[in-house]
Amino acid sequence: METSMRVPFHVLAIFLLLSDPFAVVNANSEGDALFAFRRAVKDPSNVLQSWDPTLVDPCTWFHVTCDDDKRVTRLDLGHAKLSGHLVPELGRLQRLQFLELYKNDLKGPIPKELGELKNLVSLGLYQNNLTGSIPTSLSNLSNIKFLRLNGNMLTGRIPRELTKLGNLKILDLSNNDLCGTFPTSGSFSKFSELSFKNNTRLKGPELMGFVRYDTGESCK
Repeated sequence: METSMRVPFHVLAIFLLLSDPFAVVNANSEGDALFAFRRAVKDPSNVLQSWDPTLVDPCTWFHVTCDDDKRVTRLDLGHAKLSGHLVPELGRLQRLQFLELYKNDLKGPIPKELGELKNLVSLGLYQNNLTGSIPTSLSNLSNIKFLRLNGNMLTGRIPRELTKLGNLKILDLSNNDLCGTFPTSGSFSKFSELSFKNNTRLKGPELMGFVRYDTGESCK
């Protein structure tokens, strides 16, 4: 009669650590970052039920995609009925390419640490209840193609630094409470006013050479 052998979890963890210690350290760090987000949200539909912090890495968790090095590349939690807030620890996911958290009930500010996600291609935070200003640090996302922050309650000026995002193909900042003018130089030159519509305090496009971008008027 054949008998199956079960390897105890702690033995497997030790084996993995000895075989590739750096992969395990990275995986544990990214698992900790994701679990920090897990603790910061309410999950009435239990979509995060598989997020077990005792596992060696988070690559077996639902809604998480990893590369061959067991580094997180996607977080797909759009329309997941999550409420709570974003956490700065998400900035540790250095190989993350897609951060999709749209159509939830996330509140509070966008952490400036998201600007550390240098491999990010898509940031989808639209249709939540996010507040505060758009972090200037998002101008560091040199690979980003899709930046969708529409349908929140964001305030303040649109950071002019975002115009240097040369790979940006889709920009949607509509349906917020942004103020001042919107930039028209750099990568923003290809976007129409539809990208900024329904911000009642926006005065219109920046008129280079005629009106200074920052007029000194109060805009919060």
